[in-house]
Amino acid sequence: MEQAIASWLSAFGAPALFALLALGVVGLPVPDEPLLALAGVLIGQGRLRPATAAVAAIGGAMTGITLSYALGRFAGLPLLLRYGSRLHVDTAVVTRVGTWFQRAGKWLLTGGYFIPGVRHVTAIVAGASKLPVGTFMAFAYAGAILWVSCFLTIGYVLGDEWRGLVADLHRHLLVACVVVVAVAGGYTYWKVRRR
Repeated sequence: MEQAIASWLSAFGAPALFALLALGVVGLPVPDEPLLALAGVLIGQGRLRPATAAVAAIGGAMTGITLSYALGRFAGLPLLLRYGSRLHVDTAVVTRVGTWFQRAGKWLLTGGYFIPGVRHVTAIVAGASKLPVGTFMAFAYAGAILWVSCFLTIGYVLGDEWRGLVADLHRHLLVACVVVVAVAGGYTYWKVRRR
């Protein structure tokens, strides 16, 4: 799969990066982090222009997350729960993200990019919960910029050694997100009880 992605990126450049990333963020089976890391490697090799690749990747991530938000806003969670399996979305993940979103809300839009299988569900939940568009854009787009920058940089700096780091990041980021949500939930509970 990585070889095919690298070939697409080499042949079609930024437009392929934009399209593949938008589709991946929406929920189609495109390996987003490897795609970004490979783009970073190709930037380091001089096969992609840095500014063009960064703009295409950020634009693709923003487009994908916006489509997911619109899906949640106009189709709602019942449709996701019914047909989510076709987009490789587990019902348990939808329920978990809904619970996290009630606690951490808009911040999950920013950090959710770093949790595979969660990033597009957070946007759908945000849309279904009628989160204002401006708030959605502020937090989701900031997350897109941060996420894309991180993984392009990993590929650029580490070259072909990026695979091990990305695998470790997935494990540690999932644990870190659970801890952050638990701390935020505990803090909110403590604040409410204090009143």
